[in-house]
Amino acid sequence: MSDYDNLVADTKATLGRIVLEFSPAVFASSLAAEDMVLTDMILRSGLPIGIFTLETGRLHAETLGMLDTIKEKYAYDVECFRPDPAAVDAYVNDHGLNAFYDSIDLRKQCCGIRKVEPLGRALAGKLAWVTGQRRSQSATRTELPVQELDAAHGMTKFNPLADWSEADVWKYIRDNEVPYNPLHDRGYPSIGCAPCTRAVEPGEDVRAGRWWWENADTKECGLHMVDGKLIRIKSTT
Repeated sequence: MSDYDNLVADTKATLGRIVLEFSPAVFASSLAAEDMVLTDMILRSGLPIGIFTLETGRLHAETLGMLDTIKEKYAYDVECFRPDPAAVDAYVNDHGLNAFYDSIDLRKQCCGIRKVEPLGRALAGKLAWVTGQRRSQSATRTELPVQELDAAHGMTKFNPLADWSEADVWKYIRDNEVPYNPLHDRGYPSIGCAPCTRAVEPGEDVRAGRWWWENADTKECGLHMVDGKLIRIKSTT
């Protein structure tokens, strides 16, 4: 088999092992290209891995539209976890709707309210969670393992696409006719909340459009961090 075929086979094997050894498990989807690859693998094979997304209240309309697209193609309803309205109101009242532009601290507070706290609710009672992270996505993910200990949530975390390149992702999407966020065709290789994401220029890093006003080493929202550090405590594969 080709290297690509081996990647696909290994990823499917990882998902199968998650079902056998770490159920109940869930997949946190951002509804972007990588996550659509895993969505297709999970739903096409009928794997009992729940899929959810963090509906922050600031997502692009195109991203939200993927929820209907997934339902139409796979007959599956992605579960949405939303931030606590009271916490959002308090942040906006104290700092302003777009205060995340003012400092890294205020940006992380916003991410904490809109992403990190809802993630905790989504993971409650689960043995493992799955992400679509890849090593080549950014400087903060170069040592990303396929399997790791998430000490923050007390569970195992899987990154089945850790070894995949961007070209691998798009080959899978093309070969399997997987639907994807139309923003990718408009220069958005990485997609987050609308006010925190912009299109990138040719040759720029794939995550250059995320929090573009910050330094590269701060560009994480907190979903994969504890106390300001990436969770890389223990790799088991």
